[in-house]
Amino acid sequence: MEELSVIGLILFLLNAYATYMGFRDYSYFERYKFEVDKVLIDKEYHRLLTAGFLHVNWIHFIFNMLALMAFSQQIETHLGIFSYLLIYFASLVGGNLLALWIHRNHGNYTAVGASGAISGVIFSYIILFPQNSIGFLLLPPEMSFKSWIFGVLFVLI
Repeated sequence: MEELSVIGLILFLLNAYATYMGFRDYSYFERYKFEVDKVLIDKEYHRLLTAGFLHVNWIHFIFNMLALMAFSQQIETHLGIFSYLLIYFASLVGGNLLALWIHRNHGNYTAVGASGAISGVIFSYIILFPQNSIGFLLLPPEMSFKSWIFGVLFVLI
């Protein structure tokens, strides 16, 4: 059995806690979600980070966390804890900064989720291990792709 990523597990637990708190308390969710006007006008920059730990529902959370856990161990082992965390948080904040720039004129735009961070983790894996295969849950191994092909398809889709 493959080892468990310690940092991946910690990130999973942080996401689970924040998501649970957001479901339990609407004001918690509203205080930490990404919202263009709250960032640009009210200067609530923490939302660029905190929104990445909230999810809209459990399905959203589960898919993000399955992807996180699928790629975490190899990246953590290959790059080390600091580099892994740098990729995760730079991708999380970078994704939200990109959304902020794209939606800068859409003051009511909101978002939550770890998708930016997860995309950074997945693409780090693709860059580090381009010849490894990436499969899909519940599909036979024959239906897997080389990671670099998966990356191209991901970008095109």
